[in-house]
Amino acid sequence: MSTLYTQQDSNVRRTWFLMTVFLVIVIALGWFISYYYQSSAILYIAIFIALVMNIGSYWYSDKISLALARAVPADKGQYPDLFNVVENLSITAGLPMPKIYIIPDPAPNAFATGRNKEHAAVAVTQGLLGMMDKNELSGVIAHELSHIGNRDTLLQTVVVVLVGFIAIMANIFTRSMWLGGGRRRGNDGEGNQLGAILAVVGIIFVILSPIIAQLIQLAISRKREFLADADGALLTRYPEGLASALTKIQAYGRPMTTANNATAHLYISNPFGSSASKGIAKLFMTHPPTEERIAILRGMEK
Repeated sequence: MSTLYTQQDSNVRRTWFLMTVFLVIVIALGWFISYYYQSSAILYIAIFIALVMNIGSYWYSDKISLALARAVPADKGQYPDLFNVVENLSITAGLPMPKIYIIPDPAPNAFATGRNKEHAAVAVTQGLLGMMDKNELSGVIAHELSHIGNRDTLLQTVVVVLVGFIAIMANIFTRSMWLGGGRRRGNDGEGNQLGAILAVVGIIFVILSPIIAQLIQLAISRKREFLADADGALLTRYPEGLASALTKIQAYGRPMTTANNATAHLYISNPFGSSASKGIAKLFMTHPPTEERIAILRGMEK
């Protein structure tokens, strides 16, 4: 049976696995690019960057996520109700008080970040604060605190940096290739054939890099949202609070002005709005359907 502690251990293992996969992919890309440009120095640089990015993603991905969201530290004097809700629920959950940030965006949304519960932060939009009553706000905050308690945030924030860097590295290579960079291994037929093969591989990189990035985000599993919903509802002992909050978020429908593909999976609801869950876009949703989440929450009260 899954418990809080098995969920924490699972997320830690998955984080290390993801970082190992990232290291292998970057080294493979480095080898490929160094082969194309006939420069072994590129491979060594790729290995160095991969190691630095792995370390940086662990220690600084929360700061990067907050910066991408344009979040600013919340003033307790300006947001006393928010601080009271976070503090009371943190005590109930047995967690240290996380840092609180405000995202200057009219769309209602929120996310949690941080490598562990001692270095955690919760960010909420101004739109969320203006739209939710106390019970609904408590439901949202409890959901985010559950992510912190389950150590989902460690995995979520590491993904932001690693996935983005892989896409950037592939993009730099393909751009330089189309601009005529790189040396061939000769002017004979074999060299031209190799160049053609590498060009095809480059095109594949361009097409697949955003898809690969999206699939890695999906590998985090949408189940973590269901688990955080359930844990948050148990924390407040009022599932309707979160269900009502999700209903209002879904009804708003419009995307966040700070929406970003790299951080979309962090939020309690898809930051690209309701249009992001229609048609073929459903295949690449980072969140489970909101209607299903609401139905499960309301079913908990029966």
